[in-house]
Amino acid sequence: MMAYDEKRGMEMEINLDRLMPGFHGVVTSVNTDEMLRLRLRDFGLVTGTKVTVRYKSPDGGVTALELRGTVVALRTCELRKIRVRLI
Repeated sequence: MMAYDEKRGMEMEINLDRLMPGFHGVVTSVNTDEMLRLRLRDFGLVTGTKVTVRYKSPDGGVTALELRGTVVALRTCELRKIRVRLI
């Protein structure tokens, strides 16, 4: 089931840092510098990857994501550079 913006009738796309625990998205873009992009690619976080937010730290500094059968923790500043389509 896709999430839609009811006003515009479009699929919703947000920065990954806005996705709440328990929700899912598919990566649509990774807008980072080359070094971080390579690190994320090594984790399997590339365009088309399904991600689920498993945990957000109380201070909001770190988020645990499940992707491709593993859990990866990333900083909020890194997540802001990744766009996902809600699913």
